[in-house]
Amino acid sequence: MTRKPLPAVLAAALLVFVWGCRPGTDNQEVRGRGEGKDRWWDALPRAAWSGLERVEQSQEWFEVYRVRPGVLAIYEPGQFEEVISYLILGSERALLFDTGLGIGDMRRLVSELTDLDVAVLNSHTHYDHVGGNHAFDAIYGTTTDYTRANARGRGHDQVAEFVGPGWIWKPTPEGFSPDAYVSRPFTISTPVEDGQRLDLGGVELEVLGTSGHAPDALCLLDRERRLLFTGDTFYPATLYTHLPGSSFADYRTTARRLAALAPAVDVVLPAHNEPTLPGTELVALADAFAAVEAGHASFVLTDGLREYDFGRFSLLVTDPPPWQREPSADRAE
Repeated sequence: MTRKPLPAVLAAALLVFVWGCRPGTDNQEVRGRGEGKDRWWDALPRAAWSGLERVEQSQEWFEVYRVRPGVLAIYEPGQFEEVISYLILGSERALLFDTGLGIGDMRRLVSELTDLDVAVLNSHTHYDHVGGNHAFDAIYGTTTDYTRANARGRGHDQVAEFVGPGWIWKPTPEGFSPDAYVSRPFTISTPVEDGQRLDLGGVELEVLGTSGHAPDALCLLDRERRLLFTGDTFYPATLYTHLPGSSFADYRTTARRLAALAPAVDVVLPAHNEPTLPGTELVALADAFAAVEAGHASFVLTDGLREYDFGRFSLLVTDPPPWQREPSADRAE
């Protein structure tokens, strides 16, 4: 049978569709987190950690590295998130930026690393960043409704997936039970806001409100040492704009703000996978958001989501994307 040629308009439309949406694959175990996440542990150990000084401590669940003088990265490579918390030391006090998954004993770990008084500040209040909060008395945080809701904790039904099949590859600490895993409640003792400065004694950290990935997302800027702690706002993997509470529009605005700060930042310290990245990545992040929204970037569909790949990182976006839905729809998720 001879096939008739497609009308020119239809052919052009098909070409745009094929270019803009390549076939994707669903994850079999870790879902809703981008393409190719099966056997994620095969990427370990990551080369980025190999040149850093390993700091001894008593728990096999954690790995601790000195990434800069007075900055310790607390890494949890045994679970899919590969979350990194940071202990930042001043001469008078210390700040713990995130407390991880709550699988290991973060309080005991910190007591082995410093004798200073330690306060906690979360980059945001997703489960993998507040797991050890409950063990600390001094907790700084935003006053958003989102923060207050998450401070009430999460029951097992809300977090069981994250310690289930495909999410953990190494032995968990003695006494830990995936069947009893919860995110325990905590209390914010001191409110913080955008632009506030935290003095640790010889180390000053500026709080930046960077909503997008989460409504209460924060970064910390150390202007003197040209360091930016980015939490989940930027890291070298799939960045999530699709989660409940996420906002593509706010994330885009945040990306522009951070790109403007790039000339003042030599090193980015993210909350997942690798401990240090060049400050120039902040410009690449803003460029990526602009390309996605302008329709200049291709994507794959995986687990019903659009993933736009930019090499070092990718953006995970709902399908259809926010700008094709009702105004401010991404804010209402």
